[in-house]
Amino acid sequence: MFCCAFLVLFLALGNELHLSHATEVSVNNTENKLCLYANLMVNFSVTYEVGVNKSETALFVLPENVTTEGSTCNDTTSTLQLGFGDGHSWAVKFTKDTKTYQVDAIVFTYNLNDSSVFPNSTSNETKSVMVKPTITNVGVDTYYSCKSKVLLKVESVTQTLYDVALQAFVTNGSKSDTDTVCAADLPTTTVAPNTTVTTTAAPTSTPTLPTPTTGNYSIAPDFNSTACLMATFGLRIGYKQGDKVETINLVPNATNVGGACGVNSSDLILTSNTITIMFTFSNDSKMFHLHALNITVKPATGAPVVAANTNMSVWVAAVGSSYMCNKEQTLNVTDTLTLYTFALRVQPFGVKKGEFATAEDCRDDTTESWVVPIAIGVALTVLVLIVLIAYFIGRKRNQGSGYEHF
Repeated sequence: MFCCAFLVLFLALGNELHLSHATEVSVNNTENKLCLYANLMVNFSVTYEVGVNKSETALFVLPENVTTEGSTCNDTTSTLQLGFGDGHSWAVKFTKDTKTYQVDAIVFTYNLNDSSVFPNSTSNETKSVMVKPTITNVGVDTYYSCKSKVLLKVESVTQTLYDVALQAFVTNGSKSDTDTVCAADLPTTTVAPNTTVTTTAAPTSTPTLPTPTTGNYSIAPDFNSTACLMATFGLRIGYKQGDKVETINLVPNATNVGGACGVNSSDLILTSNTITIMFTFSNDSKMFHLHALNITVKPATGAPVVAANTNMSVWVAAVGSSYMCNKEQTLNVTDTLTLYTFALRVQPFGVKKGEFATAEDCRDDTTESWVVPIAIGVALTVLVLIVLIAYFIGRKRNQGSGYEHF
């Protein structure tokens, strides 16, 4: 096998790394023909222990000198394995059927005994984490393309991918000029903020489904920290498949939780066998809101349904508080996919002690809570007016019929 790798390491100042150049790798098979290609950017954030109840976070990227030892190219399975540093590696595992291929797993292995990356680590273990990204149904003889940022978080490790171009099962020994574009890069449909959320009943096709189970989801910077993002809700997705409208519920106990917390942006990623959904929240220092949704649904039959909207402004609340809406909400993500939430409460910023802050209710909850007091107030006002009018009428009559005493 032969490979070439090019990377410029950008030393980050602050909490995030931003790469300016990509790692480009080519892997040849036993016939010296290209069988695997990658051109991508990867950041790593690993939180590790440096003492009793004390931890630090290492931020690094793929170094310049990578190897492809361990990479394999077969007819239906392939593995791209990049080795670097002192016992670190990053591997992507592919499988193929007749017309498409997909990424089954990304496995990141890191050596805590490498003091150049993990200074003062109390452990000398080599650990591995595995995550399954949403890279599916890539057409054979095409490469997977995704310029958008993708966060993959598992345990105390966050991997951030940028400007990804991946092709496995290369035919004819040369990279394809045709790409399969990720959902996040697809054109989106703008959803007007004042028409996004309603409390209408679900479509007629949904009564066969029970109300979705409410799940509790949270993101923490590391094992020793409390949550920095919290959410609880039941979730249903309605999507068009041909001429039919189908619905599916998210099952909390069969869902993996990932994501990351930032100063200005936080992500919650929920992944099950049938649904992958990424919520992106924005913070303008005073208010937060749901800014973007990326959703993939894998039906039992037919092609996956992909929807993305990166121009949203819903679930708005003040930073330091949480947003809550007990009523069913209908969120039109695109023309082909709708999100339904039940018993919703989210707080993507300013979580303290692992507890929700005081909630700001959605408009519908607030409106309902004031209906009865307002109605009572109006009724009492009318009653007082009636009594006063009757009093003055009676007094006037008494004065008109009275007589003087001498």
